[in-house]
Amino acid sequence: MSTTPVRRGEPVTTVLTWQVRPGHEEQFEEWTRGITQCARQFPGNEGVSWLHPEDGHRYHAVLRWSDPRRLTAWLDSPERAHWHRRIRDIATEVSSERQSTTGMETWFSLPGTTVQSPPRWKMVLTTFLGAYPFTFLVQWLITPRTTDWPLSLRAAVFPLILLPVLTYLVMPRLSRLLRQWLYRPVDH
Repeated sequence: MSTTPVRRGEPVTTVLTWQVRPGHEEQFEEWTRGITQCARQFPGNEGVSWLHPEDGHRYHAVLRWSDPRRLTAWLDSPERAHWHRRIRDIATEVSSERQSTTGMETWFSLPGTTVQSPPRWKMVLTTFLGAYPFTFLVQWLITPRTTDWPLSLRAAVFPLILLPVLTYLVMPRLSRLLRQWLYRPVDH
């Protein structure tokens, strides 16, 4: 397991890579639905995404947790062990990586996978879709009330409001909603 140091109390993402034996893909995909439902009911789970980005038999699970302690509780849980026993003969977990994910890098990156980042134009468009409504609201509701403030303070208001809203509320939901479009392979 490759790990990036994670500070206590920070959100954490784990990427698990599975090698599925040929001919067992349908069984594995059914299993992914069950273990995903189980993980989502576990305290601290903030989402599970499955990717099958390559030709062949490799799948990636991206699990997001509120903090390292709750992730460890899931990884060591009897529930998870039960689900893993169910696929012992059809798939093998071949790698995992745990990373702290607290900033803008979590908007689009999938740590530890061979999945390419979306094309830059898709990231720009998605970020625009997330930022524009809040930029409009800040300009409409807040900027007129700060005209007497010093320029350096007025300039600080915008990023102080926009960046946390985007990082913690808007972009995780928007990138999840648009995931299939963002990571769709480019047709040549």
